[in-house]
Amino acid sequence: MKPLVSHSVLLRSSDALSDAELVGRAVGGDRWGREMLYRRHAEYLLTMTARLLANRAEAEEVVQDTFLTAFTQLATLREPAAVRAWLSRIAVNLVQRRFRRARFLRLLGLDRGADDATLEALVTPEAAPDQRAELALLDRVLRRMKPASRLAWMLRRVEGLELAEVASLCACSLATAKRRIADADSLVHLHTGVTEGES
Repeated sequence: MKPLVSHSVLLRSSDALSDAELVGRAVGGDRWGREMLYRRHAEYLLTMTARLLANRAEAEEVVQDTFLTAFTQLATLREPAAVRAWLSRIAVNLVQRRFRRARFLRLLGLDRGADDATLEALVTPEAAPDQRAELALLDRVLRRMKPASRLAWMLRRVEGLELAEVASLCACSLATAKRRIADADSLVHLHTGVTEGES
């Protein structure tokens, strides 16, 4: 039997609604509103967290946990139109917890497994061998950084976020975000010779 409304029609109709409207529906108990919020923002969050964690499986868990947290706290969101930024803050907070846990597990000699979403692994297949080698070196440098510096650097240099967004996502002042990025830039330059521009 043919469905009454096709999946693509539902997705198209969600495009006509703003984030604020979808949040309003979701807060009112509308499952469709929740599903559309997930569909609209999950891929962005997965891409970002996979690069931050260098591990896709962990990133998928973070995204699931992000939406579980978000849907239980959605009614507390003051600016429904800014739901993506709010979801990003939740996700980055969960990434920070993962960093702390990974450090603890390493101290115990327990590793989380192979990183499959490193910068080198995510580069396009057409990338030249020297580009791959530079990214592999950068991945090694990133693994040695303090988690807070690594996170701020990745959000600024890889995700391309504005400094104010980085500070907000890292729950720190603008000056602290700048300092963390500068510290990371120094380490990157020391080990790779690459110099970044202004923070």
